[in-house]
Amino acid sequence: MSLPDITTREQWLIARKELLIREKELTRQRDALNADRRRLPMVEIDKDYAFESLDGTVGLAAMFAGRGQLIVQHIMFDPSWDAPCPGCSASLDELAPGVIAHLESRDTTFAGVSRAPHAKLAAAKAARGWEFDWYSSHGSDFNYDFNATLDPARPPAIYNYQSPEQAAGDPVTESMEVPGLSCFLRDGDRIFHTYSTFARGTDQIGNAYTLLDLTAFGRSEDWEEPKGRVAKPHGADPTFSD
Repeated sequence: MSLPDITTREQWLIARKELLIREKELTRQRDALNADRRRLPMVEIDKDYAFESLDGTVGLAAMFAGRGQLIVQHIMFDPSWDAPCPGCSASLDELAPGVIAHLESRDTTFAGVSRAPHAKLAAAKAARGWEFDWYSSHGSDFNYDFNATLDPARPPAIYNYQSPEQAAGDPVTESMEVPGLSCFLRDGDRIFHTYSTFARGTDQIGNAYTLLDLTAFGRSEDWEEPKGRVAKPHGADPTFSD
């Protein structure tokens, strides 16, 4: 790997300010995108899913743990595997207890779901010291319905919202697990699916705010405008002008 060019402090400052313009534009675009994500319509869940947990068989409502929102990470763990996906595991190793606590303080629960039997999940969780709840969807349609397991025998097996033309160019020829994040909202006894993301969109773990930005209620904060700046809120999340 080559080193960056060497320059003077004055020339570095010019280059840094040019880059700052692009960074601020990206921040504004991200805030606008998060606001549009919160305005997505939602779909009511009308199917009863059964999950295996430490408390036995539970439904999707129980996974909310009494909170209004639920973020599910689709952890790649096929029933025939001895361990979860190394990539999923690496990201979950960085999911600090503080992140989970911050999510819960915003009425949001984080949980993992995989198709492997719960006994395998419990063993892997204990071995890695993970503290989030991890549910087995073994025997249910959950993974298939939310595109976390692709199987040509259970169409449509399409990853990351591909068009039929894209899917035809890269067909699913065997059952496979794929990474993803899905968000749900509870209103009384009704549960709604608000958002799912796959591929590079799953690179969100590590910060409570980036996870909350995927949800319908966002960061749910009442912001106080910093002195000397003008707040330009997008929903609950602000951006600031110079």
